[in-house]
Amino acid sequence: MIRPAPGLAPLALALAACSQAEDTQQSAGSPAATATPRAAPATSAATVGPSADTLTPEGLGDLVVGKPVPADSSFKLREAQASDSCLIYSSPAHPGVYAIVEGGTLRRVTVGRGSRIKLVEGIGIGATEKEVLAAFPGFKSDPHTYVAAPAKYLTQPENDPRLRFEIGEDGRVTDIHVGLVPQLLYVEGCA
Repeated sequence: MIRPAPGLAPLALALAACSQAEDTQQSAGSPAATATPRAAPATSAATVGPSADTLTPEGLGDLVVGKPVPADSSFKLREAQASDSCLIYSSPAHPGVYAIVEGGTLRRVTVGRGSRIKLVEGIGIGATEKEVLAAFPGFKSDPHTYVAAPAKYLTQPENDPRLRFEIGEDGRVTDIHVGLVPQLLYVEGCA
């Protein structure tokens, strides 16, 4: 029987322990176990709509700005403001949220009081103006039509679709709108 030289036994044990730990990590799916990285599955905005619980400039769930409201959507024309040309849709599944439809297409989604819907950036009803401006620098500020200063509107200055925040007298978000101009700028539902 061959015996290791004295002093090499602890080294042999240490190497064996390292080798076993490495084997365990590789079998558990550690980064070292992956020789070839897998590509993430490709997704496209055309096939994956906005999230059902996250507001984006493109819409909310099955509501996509610039497209008709799907027939199977929970958003329906209800007892809200409506005219021949401008319709207000709402959903019991989304309290505090309504949609403006004109010309058969979704033109704006509004998230208001009572809604827990947030933007991807984490901004929702009750966020501070400071939080909004930190997440969205460069938004244009305009005086609020009905609420005294420091209440205001903060509007994205870029192309449609875009965002608009209503900030209350307390400096907190009261409403978030996403959509197309001119409907994005309406201050009373369809007006």
